[in-house]
Amino acid sequence: CKDSFLDGIRVIFKKENLYPAMEYCRQLKQLGYMVFSQLVSVTTYSDEELQEFKELILEKLAKARSDMENFRSAMNGSSGNDITDTAPTFKILEEGQQTLFKEENAQLASRLEKYIKNLEAALVRIENKTYGICRATGKLIPKERLRSVPHATLSVEAKMDEKRRKQ
Repeated sequence: CKDSFLDGIRVIFKKENLYPAMEYCRQLKQLGYMVFSQLVSVTTYSDEELQEFKELILEKLAKARSDMENFRSAMNGSSGNDITDTAPTFKILEEGQQTLFKEENAQLASRLEKYIKNLEAALVRIENKTYGICRATGKLIPKERLRSVPHATLSVEAKMDEKRRKQ
């Protein structure tokens, strides 16, 4: 424990797992960890609601993958917008602009790739029936948040707390 970067562990458990959870907490304390235990009443979204979120995510995933393909073709120069038909005087300016454009596209593509992975992870959570449960509090994330940020794993409050701790 003393060689670890962890200073505490939060154990979240359901009421029916009270005794095994308390035993686990006791073992962690014996190892020298600070333990925070939290009893939760986990509820999940219904199958119909999960299906609604799945359709939303699949729609956003298809759009994101299409956008990624557009970025790749733009970065490879296969879009036909290059400098092959440009007069030599303007070629240097356009080459510089093209380099800047490729760098910006690479950054956007990197963000888009992360977004795609987050959406794919959300689909896994839907299949596991853990979608929409805040990983910090164990409570359901409001539908409005999930509709606007379908890959969210934190409620707005938990996200704000996380940002405050990082500052």
